[in-house]
Amino acid sequence: MERILGIDVGDKRIGVAVTDPLQITAQGVMTVKRKTRDDDLDAFRQLIEKYEIKRIVAGLPVNMDGSESAQTRKTVNFCQFIKKRLDVEIIYMDERLTSSWSEKILIEGNVSRQNRKEYIDMLAAQMILQSYMDRAGK
Repeated sequence: MERILGIDVGDKRIGVAVTDPLQITAQGVMTVKRKTRDDDLDAFRQLIEKYEIKRIVAGLPVNMDGSESAQTRKTVNFCQFIKKRLDVEIIYMDERLTSSWSEKILIEGNVSRQNRKEYIDMLAAQMILQSYMDRAGK
C-alpha cells in the first residue's frame, strides 16, 4: 500500500509527515528549512523517492471565515510547482487552527519556546495528514 505525505507550507519552513504503509497513522518526519525553489524541489524529490509517494495532502491556510488569504495563494502556487515537477497528486485540507493546536501540545509537553519552532510545523503536518485519513475513513 502506498504512503501519503502531509505538508504544512510556510514561508520559512515546511512541516512534513508521512503515513505508515497501511495508512493508519501519520508520523512527523522533519521540518524542511526553505531556501530556494530548486532546493525545496530537491528536498521533496528525495522524500517522494524515499517513501514512494504518489499523493501529498497539503494544509490549506484559509481565513477563519473560509476565504482565501495571501498565504493560501502561496501554498497553492508551491504545491502546483511540486505537482508539475514531481508528478504527484495534491489534495488540499483545511488547516485552520492546526498551528495553534500544535503549539498548545508542545507547551503542554514542556517544550521550550526555542525548540517549539523546530517542531511546530512538523506536528501541524502530522495533524493535517491524520485529519485527512480520519475523514477518508483510512
